[in-house]
Formats: sequence, structure tokens, C-alpha cells
Amino acid sequence: MVRVTAINGSPHMERGRTALLLNAFVSGMEDAGAATEVLYAGKLKVKPCSCGELLCWNELDGECCIQDSMQEVYPILKRSDILVLATPMYFPLPGEMQNVINRLVALMYPETTVRNGRTRARMRNSVKIRKIVLVGTGGWWEMENLDTLVRIAREFAEDASVEFAGALLRPHSSYLKSNGEITVKGQAVLDAARRAGTELVIEGKMSEEALALVSQPLVERTP
Repeated sequence: MVRVTAINGSPHMERGRTALLLNAFVSGMEDAGAATEVLYAGKLKVKPCSCGELLCWNELDGECCIQDSMQEVYPILKRSDILVLATPMYFPLPGEMQNVINRLVALMYPETTVRNGRTRARMRNSVKIRKIVLVGTGGWWEMENLDTLVRIAREFAEDASVEFAGALLRPHSSYLKSNGEITVKGQAVLDAARRAGTELVIEGKMSEEALALVSQPLVERTP
């Protein structure tokens, strides 16, 4: 069975538009038989990485010196096959989500190599994660506004030597709803996100068609 852990970094947690898209994506993975768990960075109250000098690498053999809710998260992540990072665009990330990502360094083995001119590490043998996926939302019209989120997720995957399996990107996400109700086009976006989740589990990748439907324009751009 494929195990999936999603971390939702939106301060709005279950009530936000990031959750709307993420929940559809997760439902698609469950349709394909995956076991899923969604965590909320805002509920975890993760402290910033502050031990310095990578103690989790150099002295503590993968153990983080900070005693907070990440101590409960690490075992969940270690047994997960797929990690989903879900976040809105907040120049670039909400603070709680940035703290979580920084603290994931404890999952990586303290041995680096150089690939294509870049220093990279890898996940520890005790960590099953083999794919990282981004679910990104933004308020502005342009897809390019989400480029920074993609770069962060891709860089983390490459630093950890796991596959970056792609990104579900939803610009001008406020238009998924009108008067509190999901619009017809909004529902088409959510259906495509659910399809992408199923594809990822069954086929190991998401189709370009599904990803394009997730990102489709919902309104015409105004001058």
C-alpha cells in the first residue's frame, strides 16, 4: 500500500482554498487505494530550526534537538512513500510552513555529493519518501506568481535525492467559488485534481492534461 503524508501550510488550514484543492487531490489518491494523512503546519506549532551547525547531522544521528510536535511528525514521514507540500504563495511561504521544511533536514543523511555542479544530500535509509509533490495556490492571476513555490519544492526534492513528481498549481484561486459556492469551472478544477491524485498512485506520475485542467483560467484577465 502506498502511504501519503500531506502537510498543509495555509494559516486557514481546513477552511482555505489550499485545503479545497489538496482535499480533492488526496481523495484521488485514496480512490487508488493509498493510505493518506493530512497534517496542518498551523496546528503543529513547529519552532524554527535553531540548534545550529546541523547537530542532527553531526552529533545526534538524525535526531532533532528541538522538542516540539515535529518529534511526532518525523515517524509519520519516515514511513511515507509520497510527501505532499501544500501551501499558498506568501512571499514566498507562510512562516509555519517554512519552519516545517527547514526542520526536514533531520531526515537527510549527512553525506553529500556533487551533481551537475550542485551539492546534494539524500534521505536516510530509515526514510521511505521517494516522491515529493507540490500543491500550490495563489491569489494573483499569473501562473508565474507560483514559480517560487515550484522552485522551493523542486530544490528540496533534489537536495534530498528523491523525485519531484510535479505540481498542482492554482492561480487566482479565489475564483474557485462564487458567493460561497464552488463554481462549475471550480468543480472542473477539483475533479482534475482528484484525477491527478489517482494517476500519481496508479501510474507513478500525473498527466499533463490533468495538471493543465487544474491550472486553467477561471476568469478573463483584467487590464
